[in-house]
Amino acid sequence: MIPQEIFQKIRRIQISSSHKVDELLAGSWHSAFKGRGIEFEEVRPYQVGDDIRAIDWKVTARSDQPYIKLFREERELSVRLMVDLSESLNFGTTTQTKREMVAELGAVIALSAIKNNDKVGLTLFTDEIEKSIPPRKGSKHVLRLIRELLYCQPVGTGTDVRGVIEHLNRTSKRRCVAFLVSDFQDAGYESLLRVARRKHDIIPIVITDPRELEIPNIGLVRLQDSETGEVVMFDTASRKNRKRFQQFGLRQAEARDAMFRRLKMEPVHLVTGQDLVDPLRRYFNKREGRS
Repeated sequence: MIPQEIFQKIRRIQISSSHKVDELLAGSWHSAFKGRGIEFEEVRPYQVGDDIRAIDWKVTARSDQPYIKLFREERELSVRLMVDLSESLNFGTTTQTKREMVAELGAVIALSAIKNNDKVGLTLFTDEIEKSIPPRKGSKHVLRLIRELLYCQPVGTGTDVRGVIEHLNRTSKRRCVAFLVSDFQDAGYESLLRVARRKHDIIPIVITDPRELEIPNIGLVRLQDSETGEVVMFDTASRKNRKRFQQFGLRQAEARDAMFRRLKMEPVHLVTGQDLVDPLRRYFNKREGRS
């Protein structure tokens, strides 16, 4: 039995997210993603008028006559939410933490999928897989996902993006749309992500807080890495120190975004304290225009 105060918070975020879905996403959801969920069916001999881009060159080479690949569109999408719950997601200096923004975002995506009769699943991860819920349909299922996004108490503290990608490859044999939601304070996963995106439609969503790029002049402060526990003393009164802090954050962000460009992946950037509506609108409209 869910305690009444928890149930009320789940309902509040469901209602708030439903308004955003109605306003922005439901109309463009299928036009942004449908047609990308296609599955190989068979090959057959090439016929005059067939699209030469569909030629299967390996089969053609073996048989000495041209063959083309036939595909069929999947009738429904399988949507996967892969959500980072590492300790750094508890950071927030505005009206919300990064984790609170993640919960709202997850609710919006899950409700968009269910409203369009698609299945949606959830994988919560840190430096290990904390919880995995297979894709299903239905309002009760969405309420369960929202509850886990809000109240799951992770065991791990770090971030292992590679681990969650490996989990996706193991558990999703068919093509899916996977939203990878994280602050991406990790490295060493580019090659695996390159392989996974050939099969799945992976959308990185980067969650940041304004203070991760700019620190105010508040004198000598004690800074702790939330994932490793490392502590340093930092003099924010020094303009040089504040500049170095900003440059370090910018270098990290540029390295991350350069990786996405190499992989031809377009991330969505969300900042705590700001409405997530406009970035999602721009992203979905851009995808809809490419479909």
